[in-house]
Amino acid sequence: MIFALLIIVLAVGWAAITSSFAIGNLVLGAAIAAAALFPVRRQIAHTTMFRKTGRIVSLAGLFVVELMLSAIRVAALVVRPDLNQRIRPAFIAFPLTATKDAEITLLANLITLTPGTLSVDVSDDRRVLYVHAIDAADREAVVRDIAKGFERKVIEVFE
Repeated sequence: MIFALLIIVLAVGWAAITSSFAIGNLVLGAAIAAAALFPVRRQIAHTTMFRKTGRIVSLAGLFVVELMLSAIRVAALVVRPDLNQRIRPAFIAFPLTATKDAEITLLANLITLTPGTLSVDVSDDRRVLYVHAIDAADREAVVRDIAKGFERKVIEVFE
């Protein structure tokens, strides 16, 4: 059941990416999805995989929302004539709760892909992620937003 549901979801995703919801394209997407999922069909049958898929979708949804909100914030900053007085760029030392390399990498990439922020470096002991924010008037708010948003969702995905 889960296998068939994933094939359908991936086929619709294929159609969305290719911008064609024609029957032939949906069938092609389903065939590619079935071929890709066939080797891991036993692992997909477990309910933990379905739960993890929900967490991945939740993280992707959060990323899309943050992407749009950040783009709006950055656009609002740069169109103002008093940009130099309004902007408060800063480097922030973000204390990591994430411990796995994959978690830290995904978190750093999500931060970098979000307009107005850039992951710069990770400390040698992997406890601090250095982030540059284009507008960080309230550093604690930036840390809190990353911790309660991206980092929490990333850790949930890798549980």
